[in-house]
Amino acid sequence: MLIRAVPFGDPVAQDLIVRVQEEYVLRYGGPDATPVDPAEFTAPDGVFLVASDGPAVLGCGGWRAHGPGRAELKRMYVVPQARRRGVARALLTELERSAAAAGRGVLVLFTGLAQPEAIALYEARGYRPMPGFGPYRDFPEARYYSRDLTADDPAPAEQGPGASGSLQ
Repeated sequence: MLIRAVPFGDPVAQDLIVRVQEEYVLRYGGPDATPVDPAEFTAPDGVFLVASDGPAVLGCGGWRAHGPGRAELKRMYVVPQARRRGVARALLTELERSAAAAGRGVLVLFTGLAQPEAIALYEARGYRPMPGFGPYRDFPEARYYSRDLTADDPAPAEQGPGASGSLQ
């Protein structure tokens, strides 16, 4: 598996973003309405990653600055045929690494109860509940998490197929 940074406006990234929004419509009845400016995913204040295996595109995710020393995870998505193969773990690992390397000591995110697999992933990686933010902060099905990327206890070791990736 190859994980590489691409511009948010890259056609492959845009196709995956359309697909994640379609997933939100299926799970929640509508797309994620959080304002997103493509420029926010440009180094040093953000990054957008795409995972692939040869010509097959597997998934994506990005982070953007979210206040001093913090980054917000956005648009994590794995295509259905690549799920349960470690793609999300590999993307999350690289997103955490790149955010920490950019001086972002805390990564925050929100997800919802209709994504139990995402909640399980984040909790297994050491993310802890936090107060809500953004347009969904008052939605009872929204869940907010943060992880200190500088903590002495790093994320649990990755296991399983596809658990590592390389950023190129």
